[in-house]
Formats: sequence, C-alpha cells, structure tokens
Amino acid sequence: MNTRRLGSNGPQVSAIGLGCMGMSDLYGPADQNESIATIHAALDAGITLLDTGDFYGMGANEMLIRDALRGHQRENAQISVKFGALRDPSGAWNGYDSRPVAIRNFLAYTLRRLGTDYIDVYRPARLDPNVPVEETIGAIADLVKEGYVRQIGLSEVGADTLRRAHAVAPIGDLQIEYSLMSRGIEAEILPTCRELGIGVTAYGVLSRGLLSGQWSKERGQQRDFRSVSPRFSGENLERNLALVEALRVIADERNSNPAQIAIAWALSRGDDIVPLVGARRRTQLTDAIAAANLRLSAEEVARIEAAVPVDAVAGTRYPQAQMDHLDSEGPASH
Repeated sequence: MNTRRLGSNGPQVSAIGLGCMGMSDLYGPADQNESIATIHAALDAGITLLDTGDFYGMGANEMLIRDALRGHQRENAQISVKFGALRDPSGAWNGYDSRPVAIRNFLAYTLRRLGTDYIDVYRPARLDPNVPVEETIGAIADLVKEGYVRQIGLSEVGADTLRRAHAVAPIGDLQIEYSLMSRGIEAEILPTCRELGIGVTAYGVLSRGLLSGQWSKERGQQRDFRSVSPRFSGENLERNLALVEALRVIADERNSNPAQIAIAWALSRGDDIVPLVGARRRTQLTDAIAAANLRLSAEEVARIEAAVPVDAVAGTRYPQAQMDHLDSEGPASH
C-alpha cells in the first residue's frame, strides 16, 4: 500500500483509509466478528487510517476499533475521530455541540472507549452554528498542546470557514464527500485546501454503494440510511444506475469493476487526497486494495468523467434537513 501525507505538515498515512461507520450504524445489521476481521485484513494490507465518529452506534464503533486493535502496535494505526453530533435514545439526530467544554468531555469518553491516550486526527462532525469555529479550533489546539490530539481536522465546511479555522491553528485535513457523483468541492473548497496545505480525506467515494456496480432497484427497498437518500429514490435511482452502467463499460475494458474504477478515479485527483472506503466485509475490501494499484491515464480519466457527468447525477447527497447542516454547501463554497 502506497502512502500519502495528510496535509502539508501531517503524518504519512495509507493512500486509502477504512471508514468504519457502517460496521456499527446506519447501514443495517453488521457482523461484529466480520467487522473485526475486516479491520485486521485492512491493517495486514497496509491500510493504516481508520475513520470513526464518537456517535457511530453511540460509541459502539470506537469500542469495536479498540477490540480490533488489541494486540496491534498502537502507532501502526492512525485513528480519525469526529465528534459533536447529538443523538437521543431512538437514534434520532439533535444538532451539534462544539463548545470547548463539550469537546473536552467528548474526548474523555472517546479515549476511554478506544483504550488509547491520544487521537491522531480529531474533528467536529459538522460546523456548530452556535459556536464560532475559532473557539472550536482553539479548544482542539489546546488538546494538541496537552498531547491528547496529534492533528486537527474539519468536516464538511466551506472555503471561508477553512480560512478562519486555519488562521487559529494548522488544519491537517478536511473530511468531505468527494466522488464521481459528488464533485462540488472542485470549484472553491479543493483549491482553498491546496492553497493552505490542507489534505482531503474523501468519504462517499462509492456514493454509498451506488458506484459499486452491485446496486439495483430491488436493493433500493432495504431499510437503512439509503431508504431516505434522494439519490436512491424513484426515478433518481434509475437515472443514477444508468450512469453506473456507462462506467461499467470502461471498467470491463480494464478487467475491473465500477467500484475499483471509482476509487482509482478519486486517487487520481491528487496525492493530497486520501479516499475512505466504507468496507464492512473482507470481500468489499478487496476492491479498495485492487484500486490502489490501478493507474488511470489522462484519457481514461476523461472518459470516466464523461460517463458520469456531474450535472447528470440525480438527487442531492443527503435529505434536505441534513443538507441544511452542511457549511460546505453554503453560498461561499461554490
């Protein structure tokens, strides 16, 4: 597995990271033993970056990672944690809290659940509209000085917010959705990251399974996050699956599949971009590992982007209520 630097002054991490959310939350039932085996397989393949959130499964995902890392050298894995999302006992979402006092509380619980004394990358899951980002970043910067956090990250924020945050303390990376079907960051956010030396960890590179080449209209009836996702609904799903079939033609020429091509495309966008692959099973992980060795020519990249034109994708990437929480989708971000 090749490595990439996470931000101009950040650590070397694997070129692909493992997103662990689906092992505990939002994508239906998961097998804990298979999840742990998948994390082990990722580590064995040279994947070092593990991404989670303290609200994934209400802490269960962090404890899963703790169990998976038992017996492994802590310094051989880099753990990225999002915080701040508030939930109730039913699993519903109740906004975000990025007050400095809350951040210290969230981190204390995260360190205990993960069984570690530091976090490699710590970031608010979303911008808290009630707390200036300068206060949030200042609080995390204090935790860096105290040795509890190695690097400060952000998630789903726009260019203006990036600049304000980076003026307080160095931001290592921005975690944001970026895929063939979600390319909004290319206008202003990605150029701003590059100007400031901020890396990008790209989640949703398979557009929540749409680009896997294994989705169908029948699977759209599954009861998980995707049942309320606009891109998986009705005519939107039919239009989007047609784009995937166009991508499959290119994949077949490379003896590959749409998932590998989509991941390879994300990798080709720059050495400062680290795609996160949300594999829940070892079989899914094989596509990510294969994609890391798949080199695309400039001509192939152009054909791939023509097969999935950004203006042909049907539906927003989240339901409107969640889109409203995305600073990255604000006017300053386009």
